[in-house]
Amino acid sequence: MRIPLQLFAPSGEDVGRSARARVTCRYKCGEACWHEPGNTGDNPYFRDLLRARASRRAVLRSSAGAAVALGATSVLAACGSDESTGAASSSSTSGGTAASGMNFTPVAANTEDALVIPDGYRQQVVIRWGDPVLPGAPAFDFAAQTPEAQAQQFGFNNDFAGLIPVDGVPNHHYLVCNQEYTTEEFMFTGYTPKEPTEQQARISMAAHGITVVEVAAQPGTGALTPVVGQRNRRITASTPTGLTGPAAGSEFVITSADPAGTTVLGTIANCSGGLTPWGTMLSGEENFNNYFSNASTVTDPTTKADLERYSFTDDGDYHQWGRFEKRFDLAQEPNEANRFGYVVEVDPHDPTSTPVKHSALGRLKHESATIHVVGSGPDAGTVVAYSGDDERFEYIYKFVSTRKMKTGLSSTARTHNLGILDEGTLYVASFTGDDPGAIDGSGKLPPSGSFAGSGTWHPLLTVNSDGSARSHVDGMNPAQVAVFTRTAADKVGATKMDRPEDIEPHPRTGKVYCALTNNSKRGTDGEAPADSANPRNENKNGQIIEITDNHTGTDFTWDLLLVCGDPEEADTYFGGFDKASVSPISCPDNVAFDPHGNLWISTDGNALDSNDGLFAVALDGDRRGETKQFLTVPNGAETCGPIIDRDRVIVCVQHPGELDDHSADNPASHWPDGGSSQPRPAVVAVWRDGGQPIGV
Repeated sequence: MRIPLQLFAPSGEDVGRSARARVTCRYKCGEACWHEPGNTGDNPYFRDLLRARASRRAVLRSSAGAAVALGATSVLAACGSDESTGAASSSSTSGGTAASGMNFTPVAANTEDALVIPDGYRQQVVIRWGDPVLPGAPAFDFAAQTPEAQAQQFGFNNDFAGLIPVDGVPNHHYLVCNQEYTTEEFMFTGYTPKEPTEQQARISMAAHGITVVEVAAQPGTGALTPVVGQRNRRITASTPTGLTGPAAGSEFVITSADPAGTTVLGTIANCSGGLTPWGTMLSGEENFNNYFSNASTVTDPTTKADLERYSFTDDGDYHQWGRFEKRFDLAQEPNEANRFGYVVEVDPHDPTSTPVKHSALGRLKHESATIHVVGSGPDAGTVVAYSGDDERFEYIYKFVSTRKMKTGLSSTARTHNLGILDEGTLYVASFTGDDPGAIDGSGKLPPSGSFAGSGTWHPLLTVNSDGSARSHVDGMNPAQVAVFTRTAADKVGATKMDRPEDIEPHPRTGKVYCALTNNSKRGTDGEAPADSANPRNENKNGQIIEITDNHTGTDFTWDLLLVCGDPEEADTYFGGFDKASVSPISCPDNVAFDPHGNLWISTDGNALDSNDGLFAVALDGDRRGETKQFLTVPNGAETCGPIIDRDRVIVCVQHPGELDDHSADNPASHWPDGGSSQPRPAVVAVWRDGGQPIGV
């Protein structure tokens, strides 16, 4: 029996959806939540697997924690309520002392047009849309934008953020940021939806991609000052980018402009990402499908099915670049669609280097790619990359390298390490539960008192050191697995999850945490029912799953750390912590860790009548599951790309003021510049008065 949850929806049509504005959905993901899911496969439902596999939980727990992380843990990047919902109100609640790093007064849920932070903290806008990045870039002029100017300025809708030290320059870092998508209605006055001018379309193309900007830390504060200089870089939708792995040169990626199938122009839809211990950034291409026109004109049955599996539709293209560049018109270049959806690696230390798309990590809607390095034993130095595929009923993946990491920053080590993500095995996960048959879709805890179980990593593709590759999926060759990874995962019976977004290994314990944001279709007619890892039908608020992985192996155990939502509702769970003493949290998107080992979560689409925010969660001891809101972003905005270190917290404020029935002609926000200014996405640093450590 499937039990639908009535989750405070304003109308029957909206049951199970988050509160993200529909205008955001149009430009960011092609209204994915308003279409049928792309995964229509009949791979086994989770509940069927429960009966087929015995739990190995006790055995796996006995060996957990054998591997530890080495670096690459800094940063990642995409729902709270009013005070009546039981938000914590002091730095120490439910008795005891707040976990180290969480000793701050929680911010109350609100709908202010401001970035609201705890008492005793300060904030600074580090860089905003249009600010100069490259030498010679003009100052931003909203009314006189050009593609040439935008290609030298900070891009639109920043998502992921990371800090990488500049070699030999103390207190200087490369701030690396994704520019995920553009919302043209908020970039130009008088804009007609789906009818851009060529000038507007090319400004939009230049506002996408990745920014690398040097920043200088200010002594005694958490402030960061951009340095406009030769180390900086803008990568846009037109920057030449290499393609490696089994996809490269295959029949699926060859186009009229690139008969070799090895060089792609640009990177788009860059959502979250990760940092590597060898000093590079990884950027995930996510909702690339909604940049292409004329999907319905493709008549070849195989190509049409491949496009549908990645949710290509005619009405999802709100950017309309295909009017001006044929590569975005599927009627002319159907293979161009297969050249996006990869993990992109960028070396900020060399502004002349060519970004690389790693097809060995598969093609999907990568929310992120984050790194764990095995620290001991025979597998020491093995690199494991985790990634989530951000769409309803999609999967969780990992890539295990066979080339081991070399330490140090020498040119030899860097050259070696830049090839790590081209050699190894790609896996996809299936999950089983410890309480078969106990999940009814209501979110009620099973008899064991927790949502938990075990799982298996299924191999999809292995790439050898000489570039040769082997498919582990019947009926698919290596290039097909690399390009049509979702189909390969369908065939091996991966578990359909509730929008797997950011996923990151803990720097100390090696446990892996994944944000499952929501899923309006869970348990509805014809769709996968609730299961232990996704325990609510029409899931509006999302959950956080904690995986204890055998990093180089194929087995793991898992628990749900949080089942998000209003703590006063029965269908929420906070790791066993007293729900009367937590901040409400909804729609988790990005995860990160502070120096004390706490998990921090940013949200996207808060379904609890409050602005999105950033939350700290204790992971250990008797306070496990304690959740406290550290900040909220302005009205209409999403919280992205958190970085939590000793001296500062950094967040990317994406799409401020992006609300339905508003536009640049009728702005809903004037953040961050105030007055009558247009809202501008920005990166913000927050620090404690007197430069004291965060949360201590």
